[in-house]
Amino acid sequence: MVFTLIKPRTQRVYRTPLTPHQLWMVSLSAPVRPGKGASRTTLYPFTRVDDDKARRLLAGQWETGTRDELLGRLGTLARSGFRERARARLGVEPLAWDIALYADAARCGFAAGLLSEADAWNLLKNVVPQVARTYNTWQEYADHYLLGLSVWREGAQGTPSESLLAPRDVADAHVKSLLDPANRKSPWRRAPLDVIRRPDLRPE
Repeated sequence: MVFTLIKPRTQRVYRTPLTPHQLWMVSLSAPVRPGKGASRTTLYPFTRVDDDKARRLLAGQWETGTRDELLGRLGTLARSGFRERARARLGVEPLAWDIALYADAARCGFAAGLLSEADAWNLLKNVVPQVARTYNTWQEYADHYLLGLSVWREGAQGTPSESLLAPRDVADAHVKSLLDPANRKSPWRRAPLDVIRRPDLRPE
């Protein structure tokens, strides 16, 4: 008989509630993983602790297995990323696409043990000014994320990379759910985009 160990729930291991600013930073990656196994209210990216999964994702999606490789990928996303391709094609730079990937990769880096918790928060803080001066609502952020996804998918057609992210209809439905005012589980409802411009508060 084979027994499968059930991995612990993330919130049991990482119990500290996030401040509004921390939840906002985690929410930057909310569009990337529509699956039920994604955590959108903790720094750890999954609902159950699975460090090996994080390592596999970084190796498969970003071809990174070391801290230096990951920091290099994050630096590229923060400076230019895939939005340069969109600017050349459409004259628009969908910053949200690169930042969502950046935040997701940083969180996976924390889960994989390549980044300390402090490292991950500092990396997320580094992109706050870019996002805050570019977008006023999560709707604007979502629109640019989906635009970036479309441009990326065009370039990935017929390549192994095409299967790395969810199909467009799944992504559309997931983003619509995140923007739904009635969705109490959405981190975007709990931390509106303008919350980052207000003083942070410690959770009760």
